[in-house]
Amino acid sequence: MIGVRLAHARNRKIGPSRVRPTRRWTSFARSVTNSADASPNSRCVCRRPSSHRRGRGQKIETSRIGAGRVRPLLITHCGAGSDPSVQDAAEAAGARGLEVLVRGGRALDAVVESIVILEDDPRLNAGTGSRMRIDGRIQMDAALMNWDREAGAVAAIEEVKNPIRVAYDVLKTPHILFAGADAVAFARSNGHPRYDPSTPESRRNLMESLEQIRKGRLPRYARKWKGVPIHDTVGAVARDRRGRFATGSSTGGVAFMLPGRVGDSPIVGAGLYAGPRGAVSVTGIGEEIIKQVLSKFVYDRIADGLAPQRAADRGLALFPDDVPIGIIAVASRAWGEAANRDMAFFSSSARRTF
Repeated sequence: MIGVRLAHARNRKIGPSRVRPTRRWTSFARSVTNSADASPNSRCVCRRPSSHRRGRGQKIETSRIGAGRVRPLLITHCGAGSDPSVQDAAEAAGARGLEVLVRGGRALDAVVESIVILEDDPRLNAGTGSRMRIDGRIQMDAALMNWDREAGAVAAIEEVKNPIRVAYDVLKTPHILFAGADAVAFARSNGHPRYDPSTPESRRNLMESLEQIRKGRLPRYARKWKGVPIHDTVGAVARDRRGRFATGSSTGGVAFMLPGRVGDSPIVGAGLYAGPRGAVSVTGIGEEIIKQVLSKFVYDRIADGLAPQRAADRGLALFPDDVPIGIIAVASRAWGEAANRDMAFFSSSARRTF
């Protein structure tokens, strides 16, 4: 399935987390549906954004890990605030991850391979093309979590091409999170060469930010973290043919960051969470997400038996309109997504069960 969320902040809210569909969304959805490439292993459907439809809140059947017939599924997203023009990146990442799943690979490996594709796309704020801090450095965060709650993460890591691969190496150790210079040293010891992830666009964005600071035009969102125009965290969630789940996230952060700032992406329970009942990945303003422990909140609703769509809607309802948030979630028999900003995402499942 292909899904593109276009939920504009300017639209009037309908209930706690509802917005009216816009003509722009309708026309874009039609264009995506008409141009979708339907592969043998996926169905292409442009889903109406979840905030436009009423969740039923029904209970879902959550079979035990490894029991019964399972349809592999993978969802990728390009971040809350991502433009429709990057939809192809979400599709490419999803196709790569689904290929891993259809061949019998683990959900964890599918998530890693999907996020590598997103990190390598210079249009996105992760890996190559990440935003610069106000001192001109790029410090990135990334994390992975498995169905058995094994996790690996890096925070404020510099000069690596794929932070998600370093996070995968961390997951293999007894530790969970490495940060700063020691995260870089760990990456080098595991064979990750030095790499400059900056791009002309990221350098141009830095110059514009510094010019605003010099002129005393510090935006309100730089003080309150609200209303920020972002292209934020990329992420993925997956369910493999054994019914096991995994989640991952990667980001270069947001504008006007001080050196050393760490967002929600590498923090288990905030930016991501996975367990035997499902997996969740979120995107948005890290400070606000951390306060709500958002991913764990959504996962707990799923573990209690709520459908992933309804759980994602409830998570979104925790935040006011001026805080950009996006959520993707998967469980044994369903998946869901919710956002209060444009969010390019891709959902694809194998046609057959295993």
